[in-house]
Amino acid sequence: MLWTTYYGRSLRSLKPHLGPLQSRSFGQTSQQWLPRISRFASGKATGAIPSFRAEVARTGGVPSFSERLGRPTIGKQVAFFFAGSLIAFGLAVEQTQFETEYWSKRLLMISSMWTLRAPTTDEIRRARYVDLGSKLQAGVDKIKEVTNTWPMALRHAVVAAYATTAQNYLDASEGRRLCWTICGVNTAIFLLWKIPRLNLFMNRAFTHHPLSGKSYTLLTSSFSHKGFFHLVANSLALASFGSAATQYFYLPQRDAPAPGPEATASWHFLAFFISAGLFSGLVSHVVATKVLYPRLLSQVATQARLRTSQAASAIAGDAVSAPAREILPSLGASGAIYAAVTVSALAFPDAQVQLIFMPFFPISITTGVGGLVLLDIVGIIRGWKFFDHYSHLGGAAFGAFYYAYGHQWWNGWRKLYTDSQTPRTA
Repeated sequence: MLWTTYYGRSLRSLKPHLGPLQSRSFGQTSQQWLPRISRFASGKATGAIPSFRAEVARTGGVPSFSERLGRPTIGKQVAFFFAGSLIAFGLAVEQTQFETEYWSKRLLMISSMWTLRAPTTDEIRRARYVDLGSKLQAGVDKIKEVTNTWPMALRHAVVAAYATTAQNYLDASEGRRLCWTICGVNTAIFLLWKIPRLNLFMNRAFTHHPLSGKSYTLLTSSFSHKGFFHLVANSLALASFGSAATQYFYLPQRDAPAPGPEATASWHFLAFFISAGLFSGLVSHVVATKVLYPRLLSQVATQARLRTSQAASAIAGDAVSAPAREILPSLGASGAIYAAVTVSALAFPDAQVQLIFMPFFPISITTGVGGLVLLDIVGIIRGWKFFDHYSHLGGAAFGAFYYAYGHQWWNGWRKLYTDSQTPRTA
């Protein structure tokens, strides 16, 4: 009735424009307004209504749920790994050569004996050790001068604390000192996590989520730790095995310096650490995007189809309501540390280590690394989510590969740099 009333009002409103309305029967309606459509009209006629089958065939090209959602790519992340690794090793070689040339010239100024031959790697390192000791001693003298007016007991306590710290720093290997610096960077980022106002920024910039499409977080997440225990465990492992890996990088340069002496192996280890962190993150990213993500979409689509049928839901049972496996963001230096641990185990297979968890007694480093790798394999099979097991295995694979080919790679970079710095004669 509402439509009839509205229709009547519409006619009255149009009456001035249409003129007098004339009534006529429906049978007298001109075919110009209502053309007769034959029941057996050809389907080729203009305006023919398509059949249901034709409509289904026409719309058969509609993409599925997974096709509309799309799949994350790995191209940018792979390119970022190669570019980041090349830049890291290029800068490391440049800084190593710079320090080697600096100390070679400095030793030449001290004694004329170096005009007869170039100083060896050990001689350069001894000179650097003496110079560092002189700087630390100057720091002790400065502390004594500043605290000269302090109470005697307080002054002795401050000077003794500084002197003990300086002596421990001097006695540590250069690899351990570098690892302490990396741990300091990790601690600073950990403290940023504790600022509530920065949580959104930290989650966006210092965790790597495989579905985000970001590449730079492969690097930043390698120095990021959100939990205190995670930070402490990685710091202890890095200080121990990072120092051993740096020592391994130093030995070939001492015994057979191919492109020449090397003042320090710290830059070499830093490039190795960064590249290992990028590679382990890339392995986790590839597995998440190319293996776990398609499985997740398939599980979600299957559950959606089962819910539409009561019979299928009854047969599937709990599979319909089972939660889909999440793809979580990752962070931490564990992958890079795994690479250092693997290099140390292959380089020093007779070394003994004592873990901070069971077993608490010393074991062979090869046994320990083998147990950790086996634990990660079991974690993948069982679907454990507490650790990024793919990243751990990626770091271990990188360490094994670098143990086999790392020295050739590093010496090739150094030779390429020295050749580029050598002036060419016409």
